[in-house]
Amino acid sequence: MAVGLSCVVATNAVPWISELLVALIIGVVAANLPITHLRVAVSHADTLTGARALLRVGVVMLGFRLPIGDIVAIGLPGVTVIIATVTLTYQMTCILGDRLGLNRGLVTLIASGFAVCGAAAIAAVEGNVRRRDQDPALAIAMVTIFGTLMMVGVPIVASQLTLSDRQLGVWAGASIHEVGQVVAAASSAGAVAVAVATTVKLGRVALLSVVYMAALKRDGRRPVNPDVSSPPLMPWFVWGFVLAVVIRSAGFLPDEVLNHIDSLTTTCLAAGMFGLGLEIRVASLFPLPLRVLWLSAASTVVAASVAGGLTVMLV
Repeated sequence: MAVGLSCVVATNAVPWISELLVALIIGVVAANLPITHLRVAVSHADTLTGARALLRVGVVMLGFRLPIGDIVAIGLPGVTVIIATVTLTYQMTCILGDRLGLNRGLVTLIASGFAVCGAAAIAAVEGNVRRRDQDPALAIAMVTIFGTLMMVGVPIVASQLTLSDRQLGVWAGASIHEVGQVVAAASSAGAVAVAVATTVKLGRVALLSVVYMAALKRDGRRPVNPDVSSPPLMPWFVWGFVLAVVIRSAGFLPDEVLNHIDSLTTTCLAAGMFGLGLEIRVASLFPLPLRVLWLSAASTVVAASVAGGLTVMLV
């Protein structure tokens, strides 16, 4: 938790940098330092188990950021853009990744992260799909690289197409991966664009449970022993996420409480990502596979073109 809180504080000055990415990097650095006793300490099972639990709690608490009324307020065109972009990005990424012959678990992680909410979606999915230890870090690296490119590119293209502030907001929110990147991209057009972009982005996050179930169906872990039952389709933290959305939408919680929950959410997710970083060995990531870069680029093109095209036609 201390690492997660430190990352939140450190990134407040640079909001477009993800706290989750910083926490992951710290974990990777710690795990790969050439100090024997530190390697033993950071690889301890209790540390990893606790970090994974915090990650799940953070996913639950993401639901408190999602008032359904705000999402509905963007109207049918906005909701259409969200659903179409998430669905097509996820499906096309899976199809292309399989055609490229990439590890199925890695493809599922990239598809989930690019379709919904970047590192948070990858963190939600990674524990219940069959993947290699290095796959989550590789997927998060791709989300960061291509999300940053989108953060810069979307406002430039939007200005060339003379899109309205609302259109820019919808396009940015529906296509860019991390919340911080979305806000940074929309801020060039002012407060209206930022408000719309953030709402649309949260609409994508609302589909996290749907994408989780799709990922589990596609590549969920199955027990080796046939006498052991399969994991539930909806684990506790996904049910918790849905319940949190309901509570948030009901308006029971005052703004002060929601602000504290929001900060705690980011801290828990960052702490969990630190634990995820402890499992990564840098040598296993490099050189970056060319096919992974091709898949990530293609997935970005799908998200950008579907969201942008529908925004121009509908919004």
